[in-house]
Formats: sequence, structure tokens, C-alpha cells
Amino acid sequence: MSQGVSVVGLYVRDQDEALIFYVEKVGFRVHTDARNGDYRWLTVQHPDQPSFQLGLFKPQAPMVDAATAQTLQELVAKGAMPALVLVVDDCRAAYERMRGVGVEFTQEPVDRYGSVDAGFRDPSGNGWKMIEAQRNAG
Repeated sequence: MSQGVSVVGLYVRDQDEALIFYVEKVGFRVHTDARNGDYRWLTVQHPDQPSFQLGLFKPQAPMVDAATAQTLQELVAKGAMPALVLVVDDCRAAYERMRGVGVEFTQEPVDRYGSVDAGFRDPSGNGWKMIEAQRNAG
């Protein structure tokens, strides 16, 4: 039997805003955009990872009640959710490209632990660590 994780979800305050950010600024592409009444299943994926999707979900019914949805949105906006990691070939080049299209970084590229990393947040407040892929010496 084959098993694995195919979708990891993020809470976002506005799905249209998140879609523009992740597609136009980060470089992902739309995988699924389906609606059922007020509910929208929206996923994006990195072009180099076709088996993995990032869900851009608004906290709302039927998953949570209105009060919980409000609390979740406030927690995300404060940056309280765990950071995600985006692996890139060249952190400094990715930083310059993304900064050039309006991504606001919380940390410029820094040499650390034998690699280079930077930090940014999406428009909803979700934190990201962008890390340069380490190349094997040899």
C-alpha cells in the first residue's frame, strides 16, 4: 500500500490575496480551485514538487465555528503558527527576485549552519524560512 502526505494546509485571511501571493510572488502554480457554496478548496504547488500541495484555506464552517475562525485568523496574523520551509537553489538570488515583486522579508539572507537562509511572511502572517539547498561536496 502506498501512503504519504499530499496536502499541507495554511490558514489565510483572504484566499484571493493568498493565491496572488503564492503564484505571482513565490512562484507556485494553482493545483485545485474548487468551490462548494461558501467553501473553497484552493491548493497550489511548487513546479518541482508535483506530488505535494499547499492548501490555502480560510478558517470557516464547516471546519470551525465563527468564534474559532476569528481566533485562528488573529493567531496567524500575529505569526503564531509554525514556520514553513522553502528550499531554493540560491537564497540570495531568490531573495532579490521575491523582494523585487513585493515580498516583505523579516530576515535578509544570512550565512548560518553551512547554508544561507532568509525569512518572510505571507499577507496573512504565516512565517516562512527560505533555505538554500546544500550541495554535496565532491
